[in-house]
Amino acid sequence: MTIAIFLGSLIAAMALGIPISFSLLLSGAALMWHLDLFDAQILAQNLIEGSNSFPLLAVPFFMLAGEIMNAGGLSKRIVLFAMALVGHVRGGLGYVAIMAAVIMAALSGSAVADAAALSALLLPMMVHAGHDKARSAGLLASASIIAPIIPPSIGFVIFGVAANVSISKLFLAGIAPGLMLAVTLCLTWWWVARKEMVSPPARKNRSEVVHALKEAAYALGLPVIVIVGLKFGVFTPTEAAVVAAVYALLISLFVYRELKFSQLYGLFLAAAKTTAVIMFLVAAAMVSAWLITVAQLPDQLVELLQPLLDSPKLLMFAIMILVIVVGTAMDMTPTILILTPVLMPIVKAAGIDPVYFGVMFMMNNAIGLITPPVGTVLNTVAGVGKVSMDEVTRGVWPFMLAQFALMFLMVLFPELIMAPARWLIGN
Repeated sequence: MTIAIFLGSLIAAMALGIPISFSLLLSGAALMWHLDLFDAQILAQNLIEGSNSFPLLAVPFFMLAGEIMNAGGLSKRIVLFAMALVGHVRGGLGYVAIMAAVIMAALSGSAVADAAALSALLLPMMVHAGHDKARSAGLLASASIIAPIIPPSIGFVIFGVAANVSISKLFLAGIAPGLMLAVTLCLTWWWVARKEMVSPPARKNRSEVVHALKEAAYALGLPVIVIVGLKFGVFTPTEAAVVAAVYALLISLFVYRELKFSQLYGLFLAAAKTTAVIMFLVAAAMVSAWLITVAQLPDQLVELLQPLLDSPKLLMFAIMILVIVVGTAMDMTPTILILTPVLMPIVKAAGIDPVYFGVMFMMNNAIGLITPPVGTVLNTVAGVGKVSMDEVTRGVWPFMLAQFALMFLMVLFPELIMAPARWLIGN
């Protein structure tokens, strides 16, 4: 009955078009009423405490870093560097998109920011070269979701806070899966684009490649600083976010000089608006998380899934399918905040490594950003690239299915994630 009231009130509120954050508050209030615990003061207190977290300070700074990266010329130079390296091969612009997405993922941590930048920079070039517009848009959308996997990842920050798992370990464990996603996209692009009769641009000579590398060197330095700093404990993930934002700001203002002081207000305002939406969502979800714990819903689910606890792989398959279904109707952040407090006790009871689960959970949620009908990244690519939603959806299917195949392969073989993670983390 408790589960029915929580889910029923949440789904009903969302069906009425109420924003997800307010839907979470309403479902929390309904659950409090059912448990005879309703108290507006408790509701307000949990709402405030939900966002009162030092690790969550990373969110606004990573958002700001992404805004500065796109406006300050870092994204453009990364694309030009990738073009100089692989643009000349058959289907080269597709490989440029994937390579640029990997590098930009290590700068912003936001799939939406990367999707906007890649669509604006590369989609017109790919269409002009003769690539199918829908397929190109689908590739750019699929490549953009590498951002929540490769550090620094805003999604890992939110999951780490909600699940009480080390964010630094999640960051380092996400590197190998993120690179595997990129390789999977390369293979899929080679397969779907092999019959396109597109003439690639001329090969860049050595001096042009060196020039492109020099131009992009400062942008390429940021991922190295962040990953090395986290690996050797120089700074925490929150401090890494500050480093990323300040570094991107200094490079954009004083090295590339493409960012003007007059633009800063707009960038800070855009980052603040996005952060406000995310943080209010986090705060509202923490109310529901507290009530879920009080109502002992995780214990009920552990009992329900008791037959699967002895088979961690089968349990992971069941959880991944659940997240896929939820991801088709809900954005990444609310999915993380709603499901994490419910699933973590089950994961721990089954003896599944929380870091491994966090990476798999985040990968599933990232792919959810390109699953219709709600895929946020699909909408971003459609809007920025001036492509219809139907075209983007048609183009994304082969890449999305390949990414799901990789995800389930990692369920069968957890060492694909954990072996490199242990080497990077150091234990």
